[in-house]
Amino acid sequence: MKGDKQVVAALNEILTYELTSINQYFLHARMFKNWGLEKLNNKSYKKSIKDMKQADQLIERVLFLEGLPNLQMLGKLMIGEETIEMLKCDMTFQNGQIPLLKNAISLCEQKQDFVSRDILESILSYEEDHIDWIETQEYQITNMGIENYLQAQVEED
Repeated sequence: MKGDKQVVAALNEILTYELTSINQYFLHARMFKNWGLEKLNNKSYKKSIKDMKQADQLIERVLFLEGLPNLQMLGKLMIGEETIEMLKCDMTFQNGQIPLLKNAISLCEQKQDFVSRDILESILSYEEDHIDWIETQEYQITNMGIENYLQAQVEED
């Protein structure tokens, strides 16, 4: 089924974000793991895997619309060097993606591509939930102090 070129371009733009996100969250996960912060490792790793599944949905949709998924384009990774900076990098990254998703959803609505819209709305919902999780971590750090927060992120055997 031949899809709208603007919709395909918007889906590819979101795909670029998802592919970049996979790498950012995977690297952060492995850094957390290396530091023994298993809870943060698990959350970041699961986010990376979810982003991979979202990228897969986008790739399939672009192909269905007879477009060419662009897997060569990646955005700039925002990698922190310590926990607070890593969370801030993730928040900056997430906040950059939200307006793109909303614009793409609006475009799909205008072009009456409701399946693409539903895929993007699902991604938006997940990304907003992740922003809420990051805000919770920032709140805990502020109120617990970084030392207590980090201690809470270590899983005991």
